[in-house]
Amino acid sequence: MISCSHGRIFTAYSINNNFSKNISWLNRFFLRSLLLLGAAVCALALSIIQCYAQNDPLPSWNDGPAKQAIMRFVQVTTDKSSPNYVAPQDRLATFDQDGTMWVEHPIYTQVMFALDQVVEHASKHPEWKEKMPFKALISHDRAAMEKFTTKDLEQIVFATHTGMTTDVFQTAVKEWIARAKDPRWKHQYTDLVYEPMLEVMRYLRDNGYKTYIVTGGGQDFVRAYSERVYGIPLEQVIGSAVETQFSYAKDGKGILMRSPKLLLNDNFSGKPEDIYLFTGRRPQAAFGNSTGDRQMLEYTQGSGKATLMMLVLHDDAKREYAYGPAEGLPQTKVGTFTQELYDEAKAKGWFVISMKKDWKIIFPFEK
Repeated sequence: MISCSHGRIFTAYSINNNFSKNISWLNRFFLRSLLLLGAAVCALALSIIQCYAQNDPLPSWNDGPAKQAIMRFVQVTTDKSSPNYVAPQDRLATFDQDGTMWVEHPIYTQVMFALDQVVEHASKHPEWKEKMPFKALISHDRAAMEKFTTKDLEQIVFATHTGMTTDVFQTAVKEWIARAKDPRWKHQYTDLVYEPMLEVMRYLRDNGYKTYIVTGGGQDFVRAYSERVYGIPLEQVIGSAVETQFSYAKDGKGILMRSPKLLLNDNFSGKPEDIYLFTGRRPQAAFGNSTGDRQMLEYTQGSGKATLMMLVLHDDAKREYAYGPAEGLPQTKVGTFTQELYDEAKAKGWFVISMKKDWKIIFPFEK
């Protein structure tokens, strides 16, 4: 009896013990399976997120009306089944530079180049030491510089941009742009391009659009770095320009001399006029940021086809600058965006890009 009882007890214990072991093994199996399944789900989710990020052509843009408008425009103008389809040869997009593609405050980069050139070459022009406005620059008279008029700046620009060959001027710009740094960010001026706008340019080019810089700044100045910075070849830069005259160097080589006479004033109505002069076409898309770009956007919209007109509003004093005076922003003479222009944009269906709301980052070095 005792042995039998012990046997039953032992058998019961063995069964219970094995059952416990089986349950424990099953628990570990299911737990391991759940962990593996969770890891697989996480990996899949991460893969989807990464895939989406890679396929997003505008990753520096917050999702909103501006980003959606850009992507919708590209979709409807490149889809052959769309009634708004645009043939590849007609796909043209124009971009203002200062304030639209890179920083323009507190003063235009090209003006900084001209001011630095006066100081750098003062020894070659002893007459400048006693002649305003050059005297103020050489002596670092800030009070006098703050009173410079448009005429003063014109004198400085003509003195530093003309009287030389086109090759000499190109070399001077390239050497300066390679070393000059913005005093606020301590970066080269060409680092202060807007990453979201670079993405738009690349996105348009990937979809068969030719991108043009159309600037009130100097055409030859921008051509010195346009290909490297924007991916835009020299022949697709339209800007203000001085006259050039063909001549011969001492060795008989043919040269072009830059003359102190304005040939093209590529601002306001000059922008659409010069776009037609250089391309013979209307743009399908145009990007600007100030009153100087108004006529370019109006000309673009005048085609009567599917078009995209956008204006950058500088409303982020913390990350960049804030100025208008549209929407109550501070007044400025550099890159003026008036309330009248803002109201026209809203009335005509143009898109106003808010730097503060629409852009995740501003500069490429923030990535």
